[in-house]
Amino acid sequence: MFSLKQIIVVFFLLCMSTLAQAQIKQGYKAPEVALPAANGDTIRLSSLKGKVVLLDFWASWCGPCRISNKGLVKLYPKYKDKGFEILAISLDEDVDDWQKAIKKDKVSWLQVIDKGGWESGTVNQWRIVAIPTSYLINKDGVLVAMDLEGKNLEKALNELLGD
Repeated sequence: MFSLKQIIVVFFLLCMSTLAQAQIKQGYKAPEVALPAANGDTIRLSSLKGKVVLLDFWASWCGPCRISNKGLVKLYPKYKDKGFEILAISLDEDVDDWQKAIKKDKVSWLQVIDKGGWESGTVNQWRIVAIPTSYLINKDGVLVAMDLEGKNLEKALNELLGD
């Protein structure tokens, strides 16, 4: 019948195929996001078409996310008026914790929340497995990079915004 080696190879190929299909890929159109902001208004990712967008998944309880916010607080004002926007999606389940973190971190960009945490529809749609996770989306709504930070993010913004 089948040898153990053949079974292992088939299993490996199936796993790799599943993983490849699971990832949101560079070069593809970004899936829609439509979630409530702190004031209750729904913000849609598609409403930001024509801007370069950093879609940032985070939570108030995530230490690395809060550190990332500090870097973005410095970066955002430098590029905001040039056509750059950040849409941050919180995985917090507690709205008060989310709002306190926004205030404490002095975050001024767009914030929405998907209160389902790791079980939320957005996490499943975007296949998020860890936070912080971010996607850089060009003016046409196409994913161009993932998890850029610091100088790498600035370099990409300069290229996409024509600086």
